[in-house]
Amino acid sequence: MRLRLVLRVLGLLVGIVSLSMIWPLYWSLSDGTADWGAFVVSILAGLSIGAAMFALGKGEDYQELGIREAFAVVSLSWVVASAVGALPFYLSQSVPTYTDGFFEAMSGFSTTGASILTDIESNPRGILFWRSLTHWLGGMGIIVLSLAILPFIGVGGMQLFKAEVPGPTPEKLTPRVQQTAVLLWAVYVLLSALEVGALALGGMNMFESLTHTFGTMATGGFSPLNGSIGQYDSAYFDWVITLFMFLAGANFALHYMVLRGKWGSWWNDEEFRFYLKVVLFSTFSVALSLYLSGQVSTFERSLRDGAFQVVSILTTTGYATADFDRWPFYGKMVLFLLMFLGGCAGSTGGGIKNVRIMVLIKRVGMEISHLLHPQQIIRLRLNGRVLKEDVLASVTAFFIIYVLLFAGFSLAMAATGLDLIEAFSSVAATLGNIGPGFGQIGPTGNYSAISITGKWILSLCMLLGRLEIFTVVMLFVPGTWRQ
Repeated sequence: MRLRLVLRVLGLLVGIVSLSMIWPLYWSLSDGTADWGAFVVSILAGLSIGAAMFALGKGEDYQELGIREAFAVVSLSWVVASAVGALPFYLSQSVPTYTDGFFEAMSGFSTTGASILTDIESNPRGILFWRSLTHWLGGMGIIVLSLAILPFIGVGGMQLFKAEVPGPTPEKLTPRVQQTAVLLWAVYVLLSALEVGALALGGMNMFESLTHTFGTMATGGFSPLNGSIGQYDSAYFDWVITLFMFLAGANFALHYMVLRGKWGSWWNDEEFRFYLKVVLFSTFSVALSLYLSGQVSTFERSLRDGAFQVVSILTTTGYATADFDRWPFYGKMVLFLLMFLGGCAGSTGGGIKNVRIMVLIKRVGMEISHLLHPQQIIRLRLNGRVLKEDVLASVTAFFIIYVLLFAGFSLAMAATGLDLIEAFSSVAATLGNIGPGFGQIGPTGNYSAISITGKWILSLCMLLGRLEIFTVVMLFVPGTWRQ
């Protein structure tokens, strides 16, 4: 492990995160609120820390960045980004403790959307803009952004790309990873611009259009309003945001192909078809359950509420237009199961990912066929291509580790004083990067009452979920740190 090289790259990333605070600083200065000082101090502190880390790695060559350094850089980059990103929250006194600030920043960068703020609208717009901006930066990925704007990282960038991009196998749109990063961010920015325009067209002001777009396209869920999207009580906003949440939960490589004129790319992809079927089945079954229970007066409203909550939870966005904690048991059970499924590989969504569930289902079917026909040679295929055994092993291992971590962290959260439902749902909501759970952390609640120990446990869950477990786990393997 070349620790000085790791520090050098981390220094650059800290600098990028610090400079991004200029955007919320603009809102603070334009509003004339006192939080502008917190941003100035945070920017200067972040740049100083980044410069010191960069200086410690003087003389190191980015071309020598190997797989072990990549694991360390990617995992630690989200930790240091959250550590620096917590400063505006803490210095502006928007949160009572630095732990709360770190939790809010980690929730933002990991696109979880779990908040400790009790009265969101009482905070200055600069703080709320920064809170949502952390989503947007973390959605496509801090490392992918760095690769897009720092081409001199060169060959080592592929190792970083593999360690951060979600899914069993990272997709390169071009032979050069730097160009792939640029194209992914271009699609991300384009879809974000389209959503901002659509929301503004419906009458939403520019500040709220931007912040809600950041939360949608990053599948994060932070809203500058206490009542989230439900506060508007607008069918137009509900359906616009549902559509863009759905797009954000799909593979961005497919969006790029469609933008290039290959219109069949969505339907020709097995994972996208599976994803669409899950959305349609869950939406209509939940809507029917809501309508028959009598909780809503019209089927149109039950369909709108069902679609919004299903897509929000499945894509791990976490926005809410209804208090699903009061729904019939069937609706709550569907949403709880969707917390584990998550979005597609190559999306900004969290969770296990649709493609992994598909592979596991196919593998179970393959084993059953093998029992019936022992002599038959069966190949597991995805999109017409035979999956290699190492991919199958990786998917199986990921699922097992995910379930074990869920069980272990649920026990840990129960030990902090949460009841069974809250312990389970808090871990499911943070490990899956979703945000709201059930009980006191439901769509109308928040995480402020969680103990300090619990907040650090859940912060680790968010990090593990965003980096898909293996990247973080590698930091605890002794061999990773050996020279």
